[in-house]
Amino acid sequence: MTEPMLARANVKVFPKDAVVIDANENPLGPSAAARQAIAEITPQGGRYSLGLTEELIATFAQREGLKPEYVRVFPGSSSPLHYAVLAYTSPQASYVTADPGFEAGMGCAEFTRARVVKVGLTKTYAHDVKGMLAAAPDAGLFYVCTPNNPTGTLTSHSDIEYLLENKPKKSVLLVDEAYIHFSDAPSVVDLVKADKDVILLRTFSKIYGMAGLRCGLAIGRPDLLAGIDQYAGWVAVPVTAVAAASVSLKDPQLVGERKRINTVIREETFQWLERSGYSYIPSQSNCFMVETKRPAKQVIAALAAQNVFIGRIFPALPTHVRITVGTRDEMDRFQAAFRKVMDGTAMGAGQSRTPTRRIGTA
Repeated sequence: MTEPMLARANVKVFPKDAVVIDANENPLGPSAAARQAIAEITPQGGRYSLGLTEELIATFAQREGLKPEYVRVFPGSSSPLHYAVLAYTSPQASYVTADPGFEAGMGCAEFTRARVVKVGLTKTYAHDVKGMLAAAPDAGLFYVCTPNNPTGTLTSHSDIEYLLENKPKKSVLLVDEAYIHFSDAPSVVDLVKADKDVILLRTFSKIYGMAGLRCGLAIGRPDLLAGIDQYAGWVAVPVTAVAAASVSLKDPQLVGERKRINTVIREETFQWLERSGYSYIPSQSNCFMVETKRPAKQVIAALAAQNVFIGRIFPALPTHVRITVGTRDEMDRFQAAFRKVMDGTAMGAGQSRTPTRRIGTA
């Protein structure tokens, strides 16, 4: 279960010129240097080229002050998320997550027959770490995504530390930082370096624009990563993805520039929502949620009829819709369509298109 599978369970092929802001993708795609690296490595695509993966590990470890054995590379970050659930949950060890939150781990917990414990967010839409602790004294794995998917809101470093300090002794904390580069928040990599019971997930899908290339990282103590390894086995990551990821990591301007672009467009959209009288959840990510004051399903369908495709329904917030930050043109088109839908003037409101598109993979 991955973001593209969840986002596009019903919408699989998009009409021509559609605005696709449904799966928290980065419309900028890979950087120019990453694209060049892909072109240059492609003739070597007949080789496994494992040395490239070792180079990526070395580059990331050096940047973060880690030993290389604390880092694993995967085709995206969804697979190590699933492996962590398999390794650290069971009928006796619950999976604990936020609600609303990214659903992939909950789906995987079905295979381990673990109890899934969903805990609502706080009034500021952070993870309720005290509530998570109270709800699951039998926890095997706590999952914290910060910024959270779908709300784009942060859980503080101090709250994560509190969770670590007060969790059951044999449990593990899985922190998903897929969207961390869009925010001003500090990473929890320092807790990994301190050898805490934490596994950190990173991906190149979001700010680096490599969702279709598939490259991600799991970072943690070697003994914790060994739990993942027993399910992952030998992992071969596409050489195109590894080459693009290595070049992207070495670009000192890339993250800052893309964060700036996303922030500007997101904040312009928030200003429009405020001027127009629409409520939203303040986000520090590349997605946000808007209150529609009606069933989200109706709004999703009506926008699809306007050739604008937005995120799926999250039952914990049944009248909110999730919007991915697109290009400025895409957000202008979203605003025009959203106003028509909310005003009831959209042609075909209430009708949904039924396109078909190949479902993405992890």
